[in-house]
Amino acid sequence: MAMNQIPGHNIYIGGVLALKNKAALERANITHIVSVIRLRSDEFLSGYQHHKIDVDDIDDENILGSFPDAVNFIQSGLDSGGSVLVHCAMGKSRSATICIAYLMRQQRDAERRSITPNVALGMIREGRPFCEPNEGFMDQLDLYYNMVCPDDLESQPIYQRWVYRREVEESVACGRAPEMRSVRFEDELPQSEQQTAKPTEREVEIKCRKCRRGIASSKYIISHEKEKRENAKANTNADCAHIFLHPMKWMRSSLYPSASDANPNAQFTGDAPLSGRLACPNPTCGANIGKFAWQGMQCSCKSWVVPAIGLAKARVDIKELVPGNSTPAALGIRLPPGMQPAQPAQPVGPTGPAEPVKPGPERGNL
Repeated sequence: MAMNQIPGHNIYIGGVLALKNKAALERANITHIVSVIRLRSDEFLSGYQHHKIDVDDIDDENILGSFPDAVNFIQSGLDSGGSVLVHCAMGKSRSATICIAYLMRQQRDAERRSITPNVALGMIREGRPFCEPNEGFMDQLDLYYNMVCPDDLESQPIYQRWVYRREVEESVACGRAPEMRSVRFEDELPQSEQQTAKPTEREVEIKCRKCRRGIASSKYIISHEKEKRENAKANTNADCAHIFLHPMKWMRSSLYPSASDANPNAQFTGDAPLSGRLACPNPTCGANIGKFAWQGMQCSCKSWVVPAIGLAKARVDIKELVPGNSTPAALGIRLPPGMQPAQPAQPVGPTGPAEPVKPGPERGNL
C-alpha cells in the first residue's frame, strides 16, 4: 500500500508514491507532509504544509539532528486538527525513523522517561509491518532515547560528543587528522558539559610513573567494554595494556605539535599527524607515556578503539582514591624514598625508647 496509519494517531507513513494519490490524501485529511528524502521536485506538495529532511538511507547519515524540528512540525499538524503524512522513498526506513522519534518524544512522561525505539517500532509495525530503519538510524534512535528525547540537541553533551566523533571519522576517511577547533578537550569544557564517571566506577588517579605528574582521573577514561563484548575475537578477560582517554588540553602539544601554545583557542590550519606519541605534560619530564591514533588502534584485548588516545599502563601509575581520606597512603600514592610519613617521636632512654610510665597512686593517698 502507498501509505498506512499508525494505530491511535493521525499519522500516516508511506513511500513517495503516496504523494500522487490525491484522493487517499484527502480521505485521510492530510494537511502536513514530512518528506524524508532528497526530492527533486515539489510538484505534488502544493496546498500542504511541508517539512523537508534531506537525508539518504545510509547508516552513517545524520538523521538524529533533524528529530526536534520534525517532531515539532508533526505536533503542529496534529494540533491544527489535521493529519500528517511522513514519507521517504519506500516508507520503510527513513520515514519510520522520524515516526519512531515522534512517538518516543510524544510519550515521554513527567519523570523524563520515554518508550524505547523498539517499542515505538512495534507500534508502527501494527499498521505497516515491513518498516525497518537501517542499523545506523536505530543507533541514533538509541542515542535519542538515552538523552530522554530533548527539545534542544545542540546543548546535550552526548550529542556534542557524537557529532565530534563523526567529524573525526570523516577527517580520517579523507586521510587527515581532525581540525583542532572540532576536538573536544574535555577539561576545557564547562563543568556541566564534562564527562562524568559512572556511580559504579571506582575513582582513580593516573600519574606519570617517572615524574609523578597528575595526568587524568576517572571521568576522562573511555571504557571499551562494549567493544569487547561485541567483538568475537576480543579476549574479555585480557588485561588491557592501555588506558584510553578523552582528549585533554595537555595533549594538545602532542596532537597538534605545530600549533601555537600562546593561543590554544586559535584555529589551527596546519597539518597534524594521524598518529603519534603522547608526552608527559611536565616540561622537565617529557617522558613517552602513550600513543594516539585518530584512525583507531587495536587494544591488547583484540578490540578496536576509534579514535584511540591511550596511556601505556607500563608508563603510568593508576591509584584508587579512597573516599573521605586524603592521606597519601589512602590515595594510593607511592611516595619516593626519603619522603615516607614521619612516625610520632618517642622518648628515648639510655639504651633505647623509654618504658611507658605506669600510673602510680594519687597524691591524696600518700
